[in-house]
Amino acid sequence: MRLIPRSFLGRTILMVFIPLVMALLIVANSFFGNHWKKVHATLARTLAGEIATMVHFMDQNNTEAVKMLASDIGINVSVNEKLNRPSANDNKSREAGPLVSELQQRLKQPANVYIDRGKRLIFIDVPTKDNKTATFATSMHRIYSTSAEVFLLWVIGAILIVSVLVTPLVVFHTRSIRRIAKAANKFGRGMDVPGFQPSGSLEIREAAKAMITMKERLNRYNKTRTDMLNAVGHDLKTPLTRMRLAIETDSASKQDLLHEIDRMSEMVNGYLAFARGEAPEIEQAVELPAMLTRIARDAAPDKKIVLQFPEEPAQFYARPNALTSAFTNIIENAARFTKKTLKISEIDSEDSVTVVIEDDGIGIPDDKKELALQPFVRLDESRSESTGGTGLGLSIAKTAIENHGGQIFLEDSELGGLRVRVVLPL
Repeated sequence: MRLIPRSFLGRTILMVFIPLVMALLIVANSFFGNHWKKVHATLARTLAGEIATMVHFMDQNNTEAVKMLASDIGINVSVNEKLNRPSANDNKSREAGPLVSELQQRLKQPANVYIDRGKRLIFIDVPTKDNKTATFATSMHRIYSTSAEVFLLWVIGAILIVSVLVTPLVVFHTRSIRRIAKAANKFGRGMDVPGFQPSGSLEIREAAKAMITMKERLNRYNKTRTDMLNAVGHDLKTPLTRMRLAIETDSASKQDLLHEIDRMSEMVNGYLAFARGEAPEIEQAVELPAMLTRIARDAAPDKKIVLQFPEEPAQFYARPNALTSAFTNIIENAARFTKKTLKISEIDSEDSVTVVIEDDGIGIPDDKKELALQPFVRLDESRSESTGGTGLGLSIAKTAIENHGGQIFLEDSELGGLRVRVVLPL
């Protein structure tokens, strides 16, 4: 038998009601326990004093005073020579215990208490000096307060009220979590969940949004891998076909074959770099001017390079190899299409570093700028086919920049070509 339920609904109900019940019990025990004892002691002391006074008047044969006092305080008094009482009295009961103790102190003689719980009456038998028995009958309310029972009823009522109010909220939250679980199960099997929207509390909505984002990333990941396989098959098939045809027609030279092999190696290396993504790397303090200058000179040794850097460039923590790879892809792409001038600028602010890389090439049409950042996309209409490429450079750079919390934008350059703006947070 499981003491703790397995469902979120059951556990939430336990978390709500167990502390509530414990708190109410502690209040009842600490406050009403002490209050109950004080009230009962006061009631017993009052009734014992009244009975002791009437017994004193009886000993003095002042029956008129006894009748008057009994009438005023609501006690029925009778004197009997013989009574038919049960064999056991109620002197040690919870209700009569304090009264018996008070009577013993005041009368200096034993008194017997009998309780009729059905009629809610109490009978106190006290021996008189003439060997008779004086019986004092009154309501149990004179010695016992029912406030404790009333309080317990209110405690039970409070628990029921809380149950009615809390249970629908818990069920609502549980339903939201179940919807997320069902959607995650379908997402895991590659299925879509039409109409699924985040609902519930803020934390549940954030979890649902995170799951939707994860699903979108998985879809992009699967699409990218599929596109990569298609691109590998298509791109490698073309040079292999040319090589086979050249060999069969005996028109292939060693230089041509080496060129095709180099081309294939370049494509394979690009695919492998994209498939591997970023390797684990420790963040280090980085300054961009030296890195950008080295990459630009290696990528465009025969072009005019214009560098505009701050006198005291910002220093921030980043993964240097990943950042170098990203800027290498961007600058090499710009250098490939630059006619004369390649311009690189860095603009620092309080919370970010902006790197702008511009070329004076033919640029990219506005309607294809977003497409250019996607993997395996070659914009042959805007870029020359002779430049080759696998369509992965800007995509690899975009991934690395976003992994650093930055953004990359493609814009038109004043030089006439493409302007790549990279914003990295400090």
